[in-house]
Amino acid sequence: MMGKEIKGLHEAAYLLAFFAFLSQILALLRDKLLAFNFGAGHTLDIYYAAFRIPDLIFVSVASVVSASVLVPFFIDRFHNDADRGRKFIDSVFSAFFLVIVTVSVIIYFFIPQLVVLLLPGFANDASLPELIVTSRILLLSPIFLGLSNFLSSITQMHKRFLVYALSPILYNVGIIFGILFLHPILGIYGLIWGVVIGAFLHMVIQIPFIMHKETFPRLLLNFSWSDIQKVILISLPRTVTLSSNQLASFFLISLASFMSGGSISIFSLAFNLQSVPLSIIGVSYSSAIFPTLSRFFAEKNRKDFLEKMIDSARHIIFWSIPITILFIVLRAQIVRTIYGAGNFSWEDTRLTAATLSIFIMSVVGQSLILLFVRAYYAEGRTKKPLIVNVISATFIIVFGYALTKIFFAFPMFRYFLEDLFKVSGLVGTSVLVLPLAYSVGILLNTYLHWHMFEKDYPGFTRPVMVTLFQSFSASIIMGYVTFISLRFFNIFFPLTKSWNVFLQGFLAGIVGIIVGILILLILKNKEIQEVWATLHHKFWKSDVVVPDQETL
Repeated sequence: MMGKEIKGLHEAAYLLAFFAFLSQILALLRDKLLAFNFGAGHTLDIYYAAFRIPDLIFVSVASVVSASVLVPFFIDRFHNDADRGRKFIDSVFSAFFLVIVTVSVIIYFFIPQLVVLLLPGFANDASLPELIVTSRILLLSPIFLGLSNFLSSITQMHKRFLVYALSPILYNVGIIFGILFLHPILGIYGLIWGVVIGAFLHMVIQIPFIMHKETFPRLLLNFSWSDIQKVILISLPRTVTLSSNQLASFFLISLASFMSGGSISIFSLAFNLQSVPLSIIGVSYSSAIFPTLSRFFAEKNRKDFLEKMIDSARHIIFWSIPITILFIVLRAQIVRTIYGAGNFSWEDTRLTAATLSIFIMSVVGQSLILLFVRAYYAEGRTKKPLIVNVISATFIIVFGYALTKIFFAFPMFRYFLEDLFKVSGLVGTSVLVLPLAYSVGILLNTYLHWHMFEKDYPGFTRPVMVTLFQSFSASIIMGYVTFISLRFFNIFFPLTKSWNVFLQGFLAGIVGIIVGILILLILKNKEIQEVWATLHHKFWKSDVVVPDQETL
């Protein structure tokens, strides 16, 4: 039984990873177009800064109606009484629509004051009016994406996972449309309207199916407060947990607004790149495991619950550590291949690559945190991850502020950081302290979650540490071989053209990966055998709950 469960976990995770990969390809194309057209400069700073306030609305209000919260409610009510289920959908939808629209309208009028308060680096900037207008336009996005989250609960209740899996792809298609076709006509406002179009497509793709099933929600003036209260009591801790990390990131963006022009762009582009392996590995495994963990807990099956967690953690570590090492070694090739061209200069490349290498160090931790949080949610225990995330977010904020002060007050620290990441002599190196604060905070968060889970489920750590040792050992050797290979391939593919940059990094990475696989085989690594077995099954036929959209 347990072997079948584990095989099913990997199949579901790989299916989710496939859709995440498709979405991330478009996201990278989106960012490449932005970098190509604007470089890491003032215009792109305004673009990314405009997301901050709408994003906060999304994570604090729209995430209340996430699929992970609503799907169990919907299934329970429709199973017992279809009419009762429809009334529940109408009540929750009406209350949410009222709240999200009201909040967005109120924020619309206070945007000028909020921008100055939350992004103080723009207070005396000539582009402040542009930032205010773009932030106001983007207030439509949390409304559309929030409604999309709600509708996705209905589509997933009917097991139409593909519909929602396509939504993030259409979201990025809308943004790309704005870059290519609206920006030449409307300037930066065209970029922003592209985001709104993407958010609308994210929502609208689900409507035909829901209308076909006759479960499209209706607006009610007199909705059931008892139903609303039940949803809020379950979703509120999740919302606060999620928004605490967003607040920490928001604060780092605020600090970046005081730094050199392009700092917000460098931070955002590097953060988006490090989110690729996180989305493909961490989000996929944590989402795939959630339904099974919930069932094991309901059955009071602690043994299989723990085994499932151990297996998931092992595979997250197995995939994440090698990718982390490859990103660090090939950071310049990765950034130059994806972003480098047009207005994105070699200086932008070096600084983004350095920022990426600091961010990527926390990807293993970020992925494991998602897993631990899902485990506690499966048990209905939301307090522990909430407390840990608030502590971690507070630490990131304090550490970010302190490191920024230290960077400018102590030249030795600045020189050390610049020399370590090979960016000496560049303008804007102060941005490096922001991912450093973020990564240290994430590592603290990982330690606290791991420590708590080991206390609750003794025996979790030992088998996971075996994989950690094997994966880390193979990855270090792989990284060294990749680094040596870069020097060798540089003879044939000098860094003079983008195509050469790609080939140099790709071939060096392939050589390193082959060596890493051989080391794992020598160590008789269990995970690589399970990966091979899973790839021989039709994992694309798995039924999974697609993860929610968590940011704009």
